[in-house]
Amino acid sequence: MANERKRVYAWEFPVRLTHWINVLCIIALSITGFYIGNPFIHAVSSTQYIMGWMRFIHFTAAYTFLFSMIVRLYWAFMGNKYASWKVWFPFTGKRLSDLWGALKFYLFISKKPPYAVGHTALAGLTYLFVFAIFIFQIISGFALYSIVQQGTIWMILGGWLRGMMHLQTIRLLHHLAMYVILAFAAVHIYIGWVLDLKERNGLMGSIFSGYKFVTGKEWE
Repeated sequence: MANERKRVYAWEFPVRLTHWINVLCIIALSITGFYIGNPFIHAVSSTQYIMGWMRFIHFTAAYTFLFSMIVRLYWAFMGNKYASWKVWFPFTGKRLSDLWGALKFYLFISKKPPYAVGHTALAGLTYLFVFAIFIFQIISGFALYSIVQQGTIWMILGGWLRGMMHLQTIRLLHHLAMYVILAFAAVHIYIGWVLDLKERNGLMGSIFSGYKFVTGKEWE
């Protein structure tokens, strides 16, 4: 039984789609956002429109990211149990035990990988934190954009934040959060590869196909 493999459909299409949209948006937003804050390419002709294109790409990626987040949050209530918002709150006795087990593995205290069909308890809690940063980036981005835009919609999307923080503080936090997201992405890829090698369950391929190959250790 322990060596038997079972093909499980873990990641539904909306989860995989929003994952890759977010990846592309984060890359585009990071490059263009860094340029907007610290231009590293200088125009040599008045006909060049470098900053204009960077801003256009940044804004387009920002709107795409916003709609991707809306779809993902909607699917957290409409999708299967592996996509559910409940995995972001691992505060039951069993999930807290799984959380401690995962921490011991990543701290090299234990050699037992945190077997799970979907997200581990630690991953669920991490995604809660990451999604909170995503939402802050959206709100703070619209707060900065509302400086040159008039209208109620811009105040609702983020302009209200300017009444709580100084503009330069918003800009600084928006910039620093980018580095936190990039650091998370690097760790996320590393952990994915490590778990795939340890568990031999096709974890890295599952974000493309949706399927994982798991043993009795993960069956629910």
